[in-house]
Amino acid sequence: MMLLGLLQAGWVGAGPGDGEGDRRQPLVHAADRLHFHPQPGLPVPSGRRPLGPAARRGEKSSIRFLPSSIPWACHSIWEKNAYEKYGPVFSFTMVGKTFTYLLGSDAAALLFNSKNEDLNAEDVYSHLTTPVFGKGVAYDVPNPVFLEQKKMLKSGLNIAHFKQHVSLGDIPNEYFQSWGESGEKNVFEALSELIILTASHCLHGKETRSQLNEKVAQLYADLDGGFSHAAWLLPGWLPLPSFRCRERAHWEIKDIFYKAIQKRRQSQEKIDDILQTLLDATYKDGRPLTDDEVAGMLIGLLLAGQHSSSTTSAWMDFFLCYLEQKTVCGENLPPLTYDQLKDLNLLDRCIKETLRLRPPIMIMMRMARTPQTVVGYTIPPGHQVCVSPTVNQRLKDSWVERLDFNPDCYLQDNPASGEKFAYVPFGTIWSTMLRLYEFDLIDGYFPIVNYTTMIHTPENPLIHYKRRSK
Repeated sequence: MMLLGLLQAGWVGAGPGDGEGDRRQPLVHAADRLHFHPQPGLPVPSGRRPLGPAARRGEKSSIRFLPSSIPWACHSIWEKNAYEKYGPVFSFTMVGKTFTYLLGSDAAALLFNSKNEDLNAEDVYSHLTTPVFGKGVAYDVPNPVFLEQKKMLKSGLNIAHFKQHVSLGDIPNEYFQSWGESGEKNVFEALSELIILTASHCLHGKETRSQLNEKVAQLYADLDGGFSHAAWLLPGWLPLPSFRCRERAHWEIKDIFYKAIQKRRQSQEKIDDILQTLLDATYKDGRPLTDDEVAGMLIGLLLAGQHSSSTTSAWMDFFLCYLEQKTVCGENLPPLTYDQLKDLNLLDRCIKETLRLRPPIMIMMRMARTPQTVVGYTIPPGHQVCVSPTVNQRLKDSWVERLDFNPDCYLQDNPASGEKFAYVPFGTIWSTMLRLYEFDLIDGYFPIVNYTTMIHTPENPLIHYKRRSK
């Protein structure tokens, strides 16, 4: 109950009202249950219309407060309504923090085009990611150091490696043996396990492969549980069960990597993989990575991709078809190659459309360190600036038939544009699964979005499967 009280939210309306040509300073409506108390404060507008006479008199606003212990529990509806009522920029307060949302392409461009010293990432994400990845990596270090670390990882993620990764060996076949001929599965849980096992196989070196099993996948799931509303809002030292699971999983996984690193160093064997890339890497000043940094970066590398891969792959299960596999690869479906994967254009478009309708990340945030101006508003330092892919990618003034799954809307895209290797994890997993099984909805059930986590997973994504006849 104490937590419910802490998380009640308030609003700031920053957008059009019922007057013309008036300048005004919008009001903060801090919610005390369903009562709104105007306070001065948030983004200072330039040449925008007023809220209306009631707000100008300091009376209760017509804004409807959505009662929720955590505002993001229904955040896409909440933000969509705010966008329609207030326009592309609005703010609210929660647990003493102010959040300013930028909705629509023009407003959201501020976040994507900003410099880190202006809209800062580590100020927002450090306390969330450090208990998961560990000290000395990612958002726990200054941005220039983090950029060096990302460059090290990128040097090991090249086309030659991706061509090797498309061939996953026996991992998927061994995993699916336990499924039998037919049945029902929670496809998100299954894909999360499979992606952890295959990603570890591809990225973490042969020294860890002998230890890959469902227990390791569960450790990653416990670690992944650290990306929660509670972890974002509350101090990490609180003795919550999810926090304890996160800490235990972090050290058990790091212990696996420490042993793998030690074994590789002692063998003096040079293998062309990510582990060797990190062991050989140095910072600009010549300092090599410590074992702790290598382990933390390996954890971060896997979890960063696991979120998008497992969530998007699970949603695709409810959208995808089998026809193109035979069209591109032939009736006998020989082993998939990287070049064939590039030619699966329908699969590519299905991935794009799934990412549009069901983006895995519900919100992107930065901390404003300097004043920022967007569509006539000045956002002061101290605001957490937010962009919601879920809302932006379904705005009715940006998308035709915005709620329909229509992969063909990307037919005019240049197939050579973008980095198609980014879709290798999705395409590889799903090409393998579609060769093995037919999938059907159970009684027509299509899952809703689970808004209780910070990743947009499907709610109870049970699906029926049946092994294909050879």
